Amino acid sequence: MSRLRSIFSILLVSILALCNFNGALGSEEAYVTLLYGDEFLLGVRVLGKSIRDTGSTKDMVALVSDGVSDYAKMLIQADGWIVKTISLLENPNHVRPKRFWGVYTKLKIFNMTTYKKVVYLDADTIVVKDIEDVFKCQKFCANLKHSERLNSGVLVVEPSEDLFKDMMTKVNTMYSYTGGDQGFLNSYFPDFPNARVFDPHASPEELKSRPTPEMERLSTLYNADVGLYMLANKWMVDEEELRVIHYTLGPLKPWDWWTHWLVKPVDVWQNIRINLEERLPGTGGGQHPNDELLVKFLILLPFVFLAFCYYRSYLQFADAAQSKVPVYLGALSVVVCFVAAIISIVLSFSSVPRQIMPWTGFLLVYEWTFTIFLVLFGSYLHLIHRWGKYVANQATSFSSLDYDSGKGHLRQTPSCDVSAWYYGLGMAFFALAVPLLALMVVGGFILASFMTFASEHLSISAFRRGYEDKDALRIGT
Repeated sequence: MSRLRSIFSILLVSILALCNFNGALGSEEAYVTLLYGDEFLLGVRVLGKSIRDTGSTKDMVALVSDGVSDYAKMLIQADGWIVKTISLLENPNHVRPKRFWGVYTKLKIFNMTTYKKVVYLDADTIVVKDIEDVFKCQKFCANLKHSERLNSGVLVVEPSEDLFKDMMTKVNTMYSYTGGDQGFLNSYFPDFPNARVFDPHASPEELKSRPTPEMERLSTLYNADVGLYMLANKWMVDEEELRVIHYTLGPLKPWDWWTHWLVKPVDVWQNIRINLEERLPGTGGGQHPNDELLVKFLILLPFVFLAFCYYRSYLQFADAAQSKVPVYLGALSVVVCFVAAIISIVLSFSSVPRQIMPWTGFLLVYEWTFTIFLVLFGSYLHLIHRWGKYVANQATSFSSLDYDSGKGHLRQTPSCDVSAWYYGLGMAFFALAVPLLALMVVGGFILASFMTFASEHLSISAFRRGYEDKDALRIGT
């Protein structure tokens, strides 16, 4: 069966590649992106969808490295990308961000001589308005950022074999201020800040009347930086005229579900993502078939665990010898509570798939944070309960227990502590209200205060019950 699947996959890839090849015959211009790991697969899919949504019929070429899976290649081919497998260019810079390990491969777009003009777009960009006019830009075009350095996320290039060979001779010696391709290109084109701004509305007569420039600068409309948006909480240009949005959030990308809650422009990316067609089974809306089963498992498991804990609850109502409680128990419990909360948040974020839908990610992290917190802090309370029993064993006198009037039997008490449910549900409510109501400071303070009081009360109650459990055992015997 597995052999038949492999043969079918190979045949499907071959057919798609042939269709794409036939569609590319005679084409002189193309959109290009780079994919050197499956992590950026969803970004490439959304980028392709955004290009096609503008009505463009030009070739879309994905330069794919050996590190990309066959499944990813097959999926983007089904989306309409022409897949060209390439070898990675090694980054010669030893001092660089880890995520820049393969970025020099981007220089290979200068060697795509089968096309007269290519527009390169990073996988973390989307096209929000027709950009066909940018193909009129001259030999090399890019956007100049606030630091007077070009950004390599959006490039217009006239491929040249001679230019590419010259670049390769200088890769190992030319300085890169970023440790990646962008720094190299700024060194290779040192006069770029002096280039004139590309005018897509220039008439043919105007273009003929002036010499053809070697370089032109793209306006911010063609490379709107989300990082700069975060500084002012607004676009520095007319939002209605934006052509390309670039999600320059460092290691945080728009396909990470939590970025939806941090940056408003991610909504635009998500709106394109949810309209992705199901090219292969389970891929509609940008979903991944492997994530679907994992998400269902992560949703159901905490409920099973909570049901089990409900029937195994050991907390009881009883009067206690308050004088036996250590004076430092409350402070110790507060520290343990907040450490457990931090660990729970970290573990839940690391357990939930990164590229699921934002609301699914939020609810899963919320659910698993409280489940893990229940396990950690519940285990701590269990230890405190046993500690109370141990102290009772060592005591020379024991507190008396209440009896039912005239019967000599212990009072029957419920097995589930109402206060534990009260404090648990209270923390859950405040934790949910804080992000939903955007009360990050006030709500966070209330949550922290509530957790402090609840952790102290619950730990003292657990100790007293452990102590009284021992008393009850002695009297019963």
